[in-house]
Amino acid sequence: MNILDKITQHKRGEVISRMHQKSIQELQESETYFRECNSMKEAIRNGSGIIAEFKRQSPSKGIINSEAKPEIVASEYTNAGVSGVSVLTDEAFFGGKDQDLLAIKEVVATPVLRKDFVIDSYQIHEAKALGADVILLIARILNPDQTKEFTEIAHGLGLEVLLETHSEQEIEKHYFDSIDLIGINNRDLDTFQVDIENSIRLAQSLPKESIKIAESGLGNPETVIRMKENGFDGFLMGEAFMKHTHPGKACKKFIEQLKPVSHEN
Repeated sequence: MNILDKITQHKRGEVISRMHQKSIQELQESETYFRECNSMKEAIRNGSGIIAEFKRQSPSKGIINSEAKPEIVASEYTNAGVSGVSVLTDEAFFGGKDQDLLAIKEVVATPVLRKDFVIDSYQIHEAKALGADVILLIARILNPDQTKEFTEIAHGLGLEVLLETHSEQEIEKHYFDSIDLIGINNRDLDTFQVDIENSIRLAQSLPKESIKIAESGLGNPETVIRMKENGFDGFLMGEAFMKHTHPGKACKKFIEQLKPVSHEN
């Protein structure tokens, strides 16, 4: 059993527990449930394309930054010029908390992605109640019918969808025109090996007008520049910034190094 299988298995029990603690009706009574969402798709089209992540730890890297405060980091990311903020809310494997997302939405208008492992429609209502603008759907842990169903539910709530893929087969089975953002993970979740060439090849099979997001293994500006040149619009980055004492400063420096490319485009 690989790490994604372990996370998914744990998540099933977690979701059942959460449903018993708070019903969908109770989620819908939340003040944030009716807040209008901000478009990450438009922010990426009109900005740096960087989606900077708040992440305390990961199964592969262990503790990355246990001291950082979500609202401070998100504010610094926004001031640095990001197109979006991603926040991991999975607690068991990533040390995330729902409160992190709520805290971030209190201080920034930047579109926020709730990065979690969605296996049940309940989690989409939960994301809306927490103030998210975008949800992540991982093709690897869903069947195509679930991808479509969850996308329709998300859109009905005003949320955008980032679909994460890693293979040609996943793209063929799960991608359709209503997907807002199509992510290609450079990291193989079985081996944790990063392969930029695989992602560049896969991007060529997607419609030109699709908003393509590169994920993982984007530690230096040169890699992002190369991905831009090969059709990618957005770049989801976490560890590259969070490993620094001041993630926001690292993010600002990184984006500044991309500006000459932005001017050429």
